[in-house]
Amino acid sequence: MSKRARPSGLKITERDAALIRGMIERGDRHHDIAAFFGLNQGRIAEVKDGKRFPKVPPASSDELPPRGPYLTPKAAWTENRLVS
Repeated sequence: MSKRARPSGLKITERDAALIRGMIERGDRHHDIAAFFGLNQGRIAEVKDGKRFPKVPPASSDELPPRGPYLTPKAAWTENRLVS
């Protein structure tokens, strides 16, 4: 029947958790945060809810990446093909 996909191998670090918390506090959408890290929204929710890295404080606003939305791999691929 159905098989699970292989794990991506991507892991959330303490630094990632701090950035995720900072981005949430800034008001970023979970979807955009997940896209930035290449994760699914469930992992973002786990950090937000304290199930992962509960003691890690949010990163300060000057440490955060620019606000999304971020280019998806498909959009970046399409954009690169149009430039060539």
